[in-house]
Amino acid sequence: MAHLGSHSPDGKPLTSAATRHPRHITRRSLLASAALLITTGGASARVVTKVLPWDPNEAYPVVPVKPGGYLFFTSEEAAIVDAVVDRLIPTDDLGPGAKDAGVTTFIDRQLTGPYGGHDWLYMQGPFSASPLPTQGLQSPLVPRQQYRLGLAALEAYCKTSFGGRGFVQLTVDEQERLLTAMEKGEVVLPNFSSKMLFSAIHSNTLEGFFADPIYGGNRDMAGWKLIGFPGVRYDYRDVMEKPNQTYQLPPVAMQGRPAWGEH
Repeated sequence: MAHLGSHSPDGKPLTSAATRHPRHITRRSLLASAALLITTGGASARVVTKVLPWDPNEAYPVVPVKPGGYLFFTSEEAAIVDAVVDRLIPTDDLGPGAKDAGVTTFIDRQLTGPYGGHDWLYMQGPFSASPLPTQGLQSPLVPRQQYRLGLAALEAYCKTSFGGRGFVQLTVDEQERLLTAMEKGEVVLPNFSSKMLFSAIHSNTLEGFFADPIYGGNRDMAGWKLIGFPGVRYDYRDVMEKPNQTYQLPPVAMQGRPAWGEH
């Protein structure tokens, strides 16, 4: 099997030392070559002390989500998503559920950003009709399309199957049975995959419930309080010095909290 670069354009074998003895390239020679490139390129090193040579959030600054209203969902779509996420993580004696924690707002804002259009993913196909679990989503539809088309299909199915009632008008038991069947792919929505719609909302619900509140969900850090996650405190030296003791301080988000300086 020929190696790339082992022949010149005219077909004659190359005779460089690296070609003749590739295994003789050592760590020392590699470092020397790198040093030569830096020197000839005019680059110079500098010592950084006392201050970082960059600003925080310089690459992808987080814009705090302002609650109130929706940027992508219509009021009807938002009501359906509210009802679905409320069944996936309901409010109970342990604390607020997904709806009360602002997960619908989280999903709405995510759909208006790069995630909503899969801007950072390769979307040219081919898409497998029978994907392996490790292959992830195999569809030309981006999340915005999945929600817009999927929610419309779900509403049409409900009105046909439940005497004109939409998903929001169903009883809690009816909603839960329907969502369970959608998860298994047993519901045939008009021109849309019920399993795909369920998977999208289910994944985004978990993300919104446990993401930093700066993104619109996890209001008052409800998700973090539920699992005892401490958040993004500056350091934990005081905790590490007290092993096997329950962590007592409330969680801290990226935007802080009233008792930010408490130790």
